[in-house]
Amino acid sequence: MNCVIDVQYQNDSALAAALLFSHWQTDQIEQTILKPITFVAPYQSGAFFKRELPCILALLEEIHEPLEFIIIDGFVTLGKAQKEGLGMHLYNALNQSIPIIGVAKNAFSETPKETEILRGQSQKPLYISAVGISLNQAKQLIQQMHGEYRIPTLLKKVDQLCREIP
Repeated sequence: MNCVIDVQYQNDSALAAALLFSHWQTDQIEQTILKPITFVAPYQSGAFFKRELPCILALLEEIHEPLEFIIIDGFVTLGKAQKEGLGMHLYNALNQSIPIIGVAKNAFSETPKETEILRGQSQKPLYISAVGISLNQAKQLIQQMHGEYRIPTLLKKVDQLCREIP
């Protein structure tokens, strides 16, 4: 099973969402998980993972299926220096047991050109980073995800789902 995850914040709370799917080309969701988070740490510039990682880990506790890959909205590594981003912190928190693919909509400072992919008719790239698998394999997997537009269908759905904060 594969998993796409996103988190949306409102004041000092959040809603984390995950969609489980079995095939990269599908738009079919095997399972939907929502996890309200009643308190989140305040945003710290340069340390976003401190806010988002606890939300993702709480959400993952609700998943009882073995996961082959986790796809996050964000970066695994940051910039040319490959500083640890949210995805790398997640990978380490999971004892390096599940490959993480980061899909970012906007470039980080000095994001390497080789992380870019174009999907659909869009001329605006997505930025892919990964740990536990090669960058080329991660890019191929995201390329083959369902959807004719820039953002794969399941990534768009999980984004919309976690925005449904009551």
